[in-house]
Amino acid sequence: VQLQASGGGEVQAGGSLRLSCAASGRTLSRYTRAWFRQAPGQEREFVAAYFRSGGNTYYADSVKGRFAISQDNAKNTVYLQMNSLKPEDTAVYYCAADNSIILSSIRNYLQYDCWGQGTQVTVSS
Repeated sequence: VQLQASGGGEVQAGGSLRLSCAASGRTLSRYTRAWFRQAPGQEREFVAAYFRSGGNTYYADSVKGRFAISQDNAKNTVYLQMNSLKPEDTAVYYCAADNSIILSSIRNYLQYDCWGQGTQVTVSS
């Protein structure tokens, strides 16, 4: 599956952004869909995911209650709604998908085969 991420930008602390990840080539709902982020000099870290089996959602503790992952099956697109943004949320955000990942591995970016290009999110204080 090919992924195309968009929606990044610059906002002030407390603001909101919605990232989109449009898929082509395969039905995205059959995959585990996830968002990761990477700040300069840091390792890529898990943000949120839809697990392919059962459709349950999972979040990093740092974004729980502020971010929400959702999907539009008709558009084959997954979204990340980000509210109450903080300067520490500044990073390049990536969407990822995989159709064979197991639940215990969804937070491990090395387990994902398909990646979109990153989209920059900058939160100013």
